[in-house]
Amino acid sequence: MNISLAGAEGWKRTLRLFGDKSLSHRSLILASMASGESVIHGLSKGADVASTASCLRQMGSEIDISEELPVRVSGWGDRGPAEPVGILDCGNSGTTLRLLAGLLAGSSGLFILDGDESLRKRPQGRVVRPLSEMGATLLARRNDTLCPLVVKGARLSPFRGSPEVASAQVKSSILLAALASGSEVEMEELGHTRDHTEMMLRGLGVPITSDGLKISLSSGPHRWNGFEYTVPGDPSSAAFLVAAAVMGQGTKVTVEGVCLNPTRTGFFQILERMGAKISMRVTEERMGEPVGTITAESSRLIGTEVEPHEVPPAIDEFPLLAVVATAAEGNTVVKGAEELRVKESDRIRCVVTELSKMGARITEAPDGFTVYGPTPLSGAVMECHHDHRLEMSLAVAALTAEGTTRLENAGWASISFPEFWSFYPGPQERSEA
Repeated sequence: MNISLAGAEGWKRTLRLFGDKSLSHRSLILASMASGESVIHGLSKGADVASTASCLRQMGSEIDISEELPVRVSGWGDRGPAEPVGILDCGNSGTTLRLLAGLLAGSSGLFILDGDESLRKRPQGRVVRPLSEMGATLLARRNDTLCPLVVKGARLSPFRGSPEVASAQVKSSILLAALASGSEVEMEELGHTRDHTEMMLRGLGVPITSDGLKISLSSGPHRWNGFEYTVPGDPSSAAFLVAAAVMGQGTKVTVEGVCLNPTRTGFFQILERMGAKISMRVTEERMGEPVGTITAESSRLIGTEVEPHEVPPAIDEFPLLAVVATAAEGNTVVKGAEELRVKESDRIRCVVTELSKMGARITEAPDGFTVYGPTPLSGAVMECHHDHRLEMSLAVAALTAEGTTRLENAGWASISFPEFWSFYPGPQERSEA
């Protein structure tokens, strides 16, 4: 599918998003591990979360998803996951593959995890190595670094040490392995990452503690019953609408019921430093997660420098930051973001290539990029590179560009934000690729 887009000014929106993708993955996994029925409201409707649900069903979790009703999950509890007959297809979802690899490493049985062409290119050694050191057997292509990934679960030894990268997925994989096996964790992260897994486990009564970068989980078994949970809105999805508002003229957006966990608001904090008019107001807590409202409006922006320690809390939003930086006075420099090269696409190279087509002055570095702003953008023919976040970032760029922008081979937004095009404030016209 190709999508033709044009600029838009003066738009205003108040909206409520479907559930956060990271929390949706985790709520399904923890509900499947629970004894009894769980009820989940507001689950993300993205394709990545659907991949997690499909894999869990193959392993014996009963998951009832319909359009109108909340999702109901009957977990396997003490039985543990059943060994599936076929391959567990994780689709495009690295979160699905890495979190399930951990869960299955501490479970009984043989499991094969695979995904689409993009997922087969993404590094898995970062979970294979710690899980293997704990005693599980994991085999994969290219010296155990690329899926398909074969997991033979075992009774695991404690994990003591640091993951090799600052990654919430790797951290969560280790924690789920320990929970499934009843083993102990004494972990020190290399940098602050999303702490959704720890928050939810504490909410379920699991004795997990955090002290700065240190995380401790006592030996189990740890068990919990089914629970009811409303997934907060996704701040990574809200980011696209917030960015569009601060870049625009006479524009404003209010997003209600969104997750405001400090490990997820790094992008908004960077925008505030750039002069963006953004307010975040916490109105409640759900299983330890702060939830509230984000309001943003058209702003005069200045360039900034993003240091490596700021990267993990904003890792998904850096293609979008490059777009915003084209509207800022002065240079914006991102460092320490080499992780962007092993996402659904090489997000450093791809965002530099595509924004350059629109006239942006942007240069590539091994671990980031520099945008020399401000640069008026012009419509161009763009390639989405099979990447949902790149597609949505380029769509935001089109809102302030002169003329028409055409996104070729589009349609990837549904992976994480299926409502994106219905919320998009500019004119759009679809055609067959």
